[in-house]
Amino acid sequence: MNKIYKVLATTTLLAMAAMPVVNAQAVSPAPITSGQGNVQQQVKVVPGTMGYITDYVNDSNGKWITVTGHGLGPTDQSEIRLSVNQDTKVIDAKGNKVQLQSIVDKNKAIKAFYSPNITKSLPAQGQALTIIALDRDFAAIDGTISEISKAGILVEGRNLYTSDEETILLHLDPKAKIIDQNGNTLKESELKAGMQVKSFYGPAVAMSLPPQSTTNYILVNTEAAELPDLDQPAGTTGIITDTTDGKITVIGQALETGGVNYVILTVDEKTEIVDKNGAALSRDVLKEGVRIEALYSQVMTLIYPARTHADKIVVSDTKAPKIEGTVAESERNSKEQLYINVGSDSSTDNDVILNISKDTQIIAGLGPDAELAPGTKITAYHSPVMTKSLPPITAAEVIIVHQNQE
Repeated sequence: MNKIYKVLATTTLLAMAAMPVVNAQAVSPAPITSGQGNVQQQVKVVPGTMGYITDYVNDSNGKWITVTGHGLGPTDQSEIRLSVNQDTKVIDAKGNKVQLQSIVDKNKAIKAFYSPNITKSLPAQGQALTIIALDRDFAAIDGTISEISKAGILVEGRNLYTSDEETILLHLDPKAKIIDQNGNTLKESELKAGMQVKSFYGPAVAMSLPPQSTTNYILVNTEAAELPDLDQPAGTTGIITDTTDGKITVIGQALETGGVNYVILTVDEKTEIVDKNGAALSRDVLKEGVRIEALYSQVMTLIYPARTHADKIVVSDTKAPKIEGTVAESERNSKEQLYINVGSDSSTDNDVILNISKDTQIIAGLGPDAELAPGTKITAYHSPVMTKSLPPITAAEVIIVHQNQE
């Protein structure tokens, strides 16, 4: 994403116009009224996120956007993936209809309002109701407060949208909103050096040393541990669930040094591929169902699933069997167990019972609570160890929930 800063001289910094404090009720989509009814009583407060579109998909499966920024209310999402359909209103700040593609092409900041029925995935997924293209821009830094002085707070970290390293001195607007990870409001005096923050600033930035700007919205993680050591590789230990166009999709467990449970990795001639003994392997071994440990940079794209380059891949000797089917009605079903009609047919000869544990990675499609109810179609990868019972029982390692249900 190209930087959108407007440069001001340092001497004019204090004259910069502050962005208005965001309020979810104040920016909700205009209500539809009829007759002489009380308009205010008809306003419905809906969740919203203010930020930029960091991923845009428009294919045969539908139109989706990922919005990264901050919630308009204390409990709203800082990042969310939204389905856009013919019922979604796409307008500018004056209420005029605009094309979503033009917002993407011009890299415009937006406010996105969506249905309260969102999934519990990371990021959450939901249905976009209204998308408003803003007439102003801003930037954001994800980092650590290194110093607090009368001049402001000095934050060191990475640009939330470009991943560039940056240091910036931020002056707090008198009406600045400061909230913690639980949505509680904090006072300026509660900010301390060492705190991990996401701060939204601009649009104007004075190109002094360090650069300076005004912030009116700060998210503070008071429980955060130290930032990951960028010299240590992140990684995922898991199962390859897809191989397409030189990329592999890996779902599993993040390493202690950092990483994510769901990642798309580019594999090229720079990727080191070895077996558990360190012997070199070719890319041909990277097939669906293969267990691997993938190492990659701590810096990844801020979309879901994350995308980055694979630096090293260690291939395991064992594979994960795959099944496709439907969650069936059964007295065996519970939070810890699912009866799967493999093949979604009338035969029970190849059915399987999956044990669900805290280590089972469930990648959910769009739907309230992503419930694994009877009729839900899934793809699952499981342990090669199975009981000899009928149906056999095994441990589910990855479950991918599909949107189409019977």
